Amino acid sequence: MRIPPLYRQPNWQRFFAGAAVGGCISWLIFLFMFGTMQERSGYLLEKQAEDIRKLKDKIEIWQEDYQELNKKNEELLTIQEIEVKLIEFEKYNITDRQSVFNTEEAVKEDLKTLLAKDLGTVYKNRDLVKKTVENKIININGKRYKLVVREMFFYTTISIEAELKLAG
Repeated sequence: MRIPPLYRQPNWQRFFAGAAVGGCISWLIFLFMFGTMQERSGYLLEKQAEDIRKLKDKIEIWQEDYQELNKKNEELLTIQEIEVKLIEFEKYNITDRQSVFNTEEAVKEDLKTLLAKDLGTVYKNRDLVKKTVENKIININGKRYKLVVREMFFYTTISIEAELKLAG
């Protein structure tokens, strides 16, 4: 048994030569196309990395500016309103809402000098504000009461919760 001598026929030789040349050409085309795609992808990645770096730099600059502005604005905060609320006045059988309202307004009147003052300055003097409220003696229905500060909050609004106690 022998293998048929196909290598001597020019048709087969042309076919194998064409397949080899076609394979080489297709491989070169594949390499060119793949290289071009990789180059585009690399350029796109590089461009995106550069954009990300620039945006991060911008964000950093904006954050620094905002932090500086926030610090300046916090320094410029002023007291704009004073809120006073009386609590536990019911245990002294005070049902007259007008007396409670007048008491709250009297305390607001005592503290109105704090309006338009710097928040930091008022907060530093919070003990003085507390003593101002607590030293006030109130007459309601012929009895003398003094105020005890339970809670005090400072921001653009000073919020004070005070409790009534019988003055001794």
